[in-house]
Amino acid sequence: MTKAPLTLYLAAPRGFCAGVDRAIKIVEMALEKWGAPVYVRHEIVHNKFVVDGLREKGAVFVEELEDCPPDRPVIFSAHGVPKAVPAEAARREMVYVDATCPLVSKVHIEAARHHENGLQMIMIGHEGHPETIGTMGQLPEGEVLLVETVADVATVEVRDPQKLAFVTQTTLSVDDTVDIVAALRDRFPAIVGPHKEDICYATTNRQEAVKAIAPGCDALLVVGAPNSSNSKRLVEVARKAGCAYAQLVQRAEDIDWRALEGIRAVGVTAGASAPEVLIDEVVAAFGARFDMTVEKVETAQENVEFKVPRVLRVPA
Repeated sequence: MTKAPLTLYLAAPRGFCAGVDRAIKIVEMALEKWGAPVYVRHEIVHNKFVVDGLREKGAVFVEELEDCPPDRPVIFSAHGVPKAVPAEAARREMVYVDATCPLVSKVHIEAARHHENGLQMIMIGHEGHPETIGTMGQLPEGEVLLVETVADVATVEVRDPQKLAFVTQTTLSVDDTVDIVAALRDRFPAIVGPHKEDICYATTNRQEAVKAIAPGCDALLVVGAPNSSNSKRLVEVARKAGCAYAQLVQRAEDIDWRALEGIRAVGVTAGASAPEVLIDEVVAAFGARFDMTVEKVETAQENVEFKVPRVLRVPA
């Protein structure tokens, strides 16, 4: 049977970012240093394949610190944790390693600095997301107010409109955030913000790459987890950029082939916590069904690398 022709546009940058790379390394190095089991509070990164791989090596994933025995090391996920978590680990005299992405830590430091200057914080983020919980948990209750949409800005109740600052979750849609920031500045002209929104370089770069390929694609697949904020944003960005069909898939087996009947051009990208092996799997699945030509579309180059904590670089 003759295969139908297909052009597959492979977005670059895609997949792992420096913060995810570092977090996974931290778990692997902790297992090498202290042996199994090593406990991890919350999924180290939002990707089932990655988490399952680390579980096989001896990592135990738990939701709360109280689920960890005091005599085994515990690692905090890349999304960051409220201040109370490391404080409790120290109180229990536990060995712990913080795998919070340095770009998330930067937001935590920003929030603390504004608080010291007497400003109440507004955080642009998604309710219930671990990163939002971690950032809001850096300050006492009531000091960080959450807004998710432009509509939320109209109803948020602040202590003093003259003493406000804002921070953002690092994995938001760049375009949506611009609108929310504009609404904040419109309602609270005195509000203080970062020089540049807190959205991380990797989120921005992956969204720009999707914008570059989406208009020319009949469909676009984002390899990523359903609980991955930055992956879900890529699907939204693809649709807004003119691609009628955009789908989030965890692996090749999740592809809805019936929805892709008759396509001539498909885009493929991946969220910041999806490993390249899963992207290869999706590309191979298209190669098995179509007479495929792959075109790589690169909109930026990334050479960021974050060091692992010193405790893992010194012998036990």
